[in-house]
Amino acid sequence: MHLSLQKIAVLVALFIATLVGFLLWNDLSPLALFPLGLMLVYFAVYNTEKLFIALAFFTPLSINIEEFTQSIGLFLPTEPLLFGLMILLSAMEIQSGFLHRDIWKNWIIRAVLFYLFVVFVTAITSSHPVVSFKFLLARLWFIVPVLLFGTHFLSSEKNRKYFWWLFTIGTSIAILYTLAHHSLYAFGEKEGHWVMWPFFKDHTIYGAIVALVLPIIVALFWSEKHPPLTQAILFVLISIILLGLFFSYTRAAWLSVILSVVIGFLIRFKVNFNFLLSIGIVVLIVIWFRWDKIQQELARNKHEHTTESFDERLQSAANVTTDASNLERINRWSCAIEMFKERPLSGFGPGTYAFEYAPFQEPENLTIISTNFGDMGNAHSEYLGALSEMGIFGLLAVLLIVTAIFYEGITLYQQWPSEDKKTRVMLMGYIMSLSTYFIHAFLNNFLDSDKAAVPIWAMCAIFIALRIQLAEKKK
Repeated sequence: MHLSLQKIAVLVALFIATLVGFLLWNDLSPLALFPLGLMLVYFAVYNTEKLFIALAFFTPLSINIEEFTQSIGLFLPTEPLLFGLMILLSAMEIQSGFLHRDIWKNWIIRAVLFYLFVVFVTAITSSHPVVSFKFLLARLWFIVPVLLFGTHFLSSEKNRKYFWWLFTIGTSIAILYTLAHHSLYAFGEKEGHWVMWPFFKDHTIYGAIVALVLPIIVALFWSEKHPPLTQAILFVLISIILLGLFFSYTRAAWLSVILSVVIGFLIRFKVNFNFLLSIGIVVLIVIWFRWDKIQQELARNKHEHTTESFDERLQSAANVTTDASNLERINRWSCAIEMFKERPLSGFGPGTYAFEYAPFQEPENLTIISTNFGDMGNAHSEYLGALSEMGIFGLLAVLLIVTAIFYEGITLYQQWPSEDKKTRVMLMGYIMSLSTYFIHAFLNNFLDSDKAAVPIWAMCAIFIALRIQLAEKKK
């Protein structure tokens, strides 16, 4: 009997799945990783494109083994897959050169290369070189396969569609799990900080990713006329994501979504940049002359982030008097600035903030959730984190990346043919989605996690691929 390659692949997959089930049933879970690894290696070699697209589904559902083993932080299955794809695709590129040459002319790629150069140089001068070079390696296995080779895999409209459908479905599964778990505690605010475990570490990154995926699923809904069943599925997914966003109790996520809508309107209706700049200058002048009055109003704000009321939680974002979460964030920012002052050019090294910030805490900035051991994480800001760890050039590199991303996205949206409504709507969705994250990045930093890195670099890869397609259309 003749068997095609596809049938053999299905039989092998079924055999491995049965073997994994048997090992898990008999409490031999560590051994189950071996056949799973074999199956992933097979797909990486013979179905590289499909495995790349499947990353979108795995990412929201990945689990950090550090939570179970107290060993190294590694997200399974995404990070091993990303590392493997980085090696495999780099070898394929050296052998056959399948990437489009024009990607190296794109400002996003150039900004990212400058950033990686800064990371490498500051890793050499780091206070913890091993930590910093691990940081560099982790950045590479996100950037190389997703951003660089994503320009090839995501150049196809079909692949882009599958990628975001899978990412949305994966995120929705994580949200449904969280909501079901949360319901056991009557959707309490305190429990809302950890019920998303093990898929997400806490409610801050959970809220950030839920906010990030919302504009994309809305764009999928509006981008084209769908059959009734597809429309119903999309409507259900949007409802799940909105519920997840509300019960995340994450103020920064709520605010980032609201501001992303404002940004979307400004781009859609082509509001003049000089007009916006004038408004910004007027607002700054008003703040300058009324700063004492503003401080008095801030001091009167006693709303705590522990409330379950939506409006009171939003108001608590401006409470810098009694809200421990806000005060601890100010403490971290203050430490980052003091660290920058001590090493303004090189910083303390990529990934070293958590090891170094404790001595820079001022007694008046300490809160009830502060720790003298400095073991409570990062700078709570993508921008100040880079400033403290890589000095002024680190901050400049991050700002260049953000500027390049939004320049590419906005100019692409404006220049893309108006008759191609589907792509234009998706471009707006990507811009608003990225807006939610980089607004959120003032208050938190998650680009060291696959949850944020994979979708963000994927959207950047799409911008680059579409820019190349637009240039070819013009030719």
